[in-house]
This record gives sequence, structure tokens and C-alpha cells, in this order.
Amino acid sequence: MHYRVYYLFSRFGESISSASAVEMSARNICEQLLPRLQSEDDFLGIMDPAECTLQILCEREADRYWVELPVEAAKASYGTYMNLVELRAFVAKMPALFDSQVIPGMVYRPW
Repeated sequence: MHYRVYYLFSRFGESISSASAVEMSARNICEQLLPRLQSEDDFLGIMDPAECTLQILCEREADRYWVELPVEAAKASYGTYMNLVELRAFVAKMPALFDSQVIPGMVYRPW
């Protein structure tokens, strides 16, 4: 399964905008992108074939990641915290289409 990704990795000075997202497999996302999530400003966006976006934000101080499905119209998101082990396991077996019902522990949070 392939997804389109965009990201910002501050420490490495690397970024790709959502308009220029590149295609990657879940395996390559795990191996190449997750290790680069290292600072509070870093994020990774993963788009499924239906254009639904999953965002991953680094919370380095807390040693965790905020994984969310933004709902722009509601100015909110469904999200959950994951540690690196949980995040790697999730990304390795991501669903073909993102939905808050298939991602464990997601809660609704207004912005």
C-alpha cells in the first residue's frame, strides 16, 4: 500500500509541502521518516488514497507522538498519543483508508 507524504524535519532542514507530497510505502515511512521526527517543530503528514490526512507531531520532551486526523470544517481533530514502539507498529500496518474508528484510542479534541 502506498500513501502520499509531506513533512517538516527542522533539525535536518528538510521539508515537503502537502501540495508536493511524494508517494511512499508504509515500510519506507517507518524506515526513512519516523526516525527524523526529533523536535517539537517536526511533523509528518500521510495522505491515504481518498485524500484523508493523518498527521504525526513529535513531543520530544514527553517522549511521545500526537497522531491525529484533522477535521478542518469543525476546527478539531481526532487524535491519540503513541510512544515510538506503538507508532512504528501502527505505521507498519496502517489501514488503507484513515478513519477515527479504526485507529485505537482516538478522542475528539477541538483546536
